[in-house]
Amino acid sequence: MTIQEDIKNAVECMRKGGVILYPTDTVWGIGCDATNPEAVAKVYQIKQRDDSKALICLVDSDARMQKYFRNIPSVAWELVDSTAEGGKPTTIILDDAVNVAPNLIAEDGSLAVRITYEKFSKELCFRMQKAIVSTSANISGQPAAQNFCDIAPEVVEAVDYVCWSRRQEHKPHTPSSIIKLGRNGEVTIIRK
Repeated sequence: MTIQEDIKNAVECMRKGGVILYPTDTVWGIGCDATNPEAVAKVYQIKQRDDSKALICLVDSDARMQKYFRNIPSVAWELVDSTAEGGKPTTIILDDAVNVAPNLIAEDGSLAVRITYEKFSKELCFRMQKAIVSTSANISGQPAAQNFCDIAPEVVEAVDYVCWSRRQEHKPHTPSSIIKLGRNGEVTIIRK
C-alpha cells in the first residue's frame, strides 16, 4: 500500500465518523474528525479516559489553526515559528476554542492544538481539511506508544482503521511539549 492510499483510507474512515491509529510527529496516535462529537466520545472510550481531560488536535497549517480559535495571541505564533524551524513539536493550549466538537473543548473553553510538520501526519491533516484528534495510542495511564509495536492489542482492535505507514519503525519518539497560553499573556509549561 502506498502512503497516498493509506492516507485516503484513513480520511474516508474519519469522514464516516471512524477512529484511526496513525503515526504522528511524536508518538503513535488515536485520531478522528475533531468536529464529530460521537467520534471524539469513542476516542475517550477507547482510552478509558475521563472526558474532562482534554485531547490534543493536529492541524497542517497556521491557516487551519486559526479556524479553531476566536483570537490567537502573538506569542502563540512565536511558539509556532520556533517549532517550524526544527524545534521540538509543541502543543499550544489556547482559550476561546470554536468550530470543534464540544466534548473536545476543556471546561475553561480552551483547546490544545499542534501544527504538524512530519510528512505523513501533515498530509493526513491536509487531506482531511479539518483538525484531527491526536491523543497517544494507549489506555489512559499507560506509557505512550512510541512505535506501532508498542500499542496494546485492545487499542488496535478498538479502532476502525490502522494506518500502514511507519509500522516497521523502531526508534525513540517522545510526546510533544505542552504550553498553555492564557488570555492575558500568561505562559504555563504543562509538559516539557
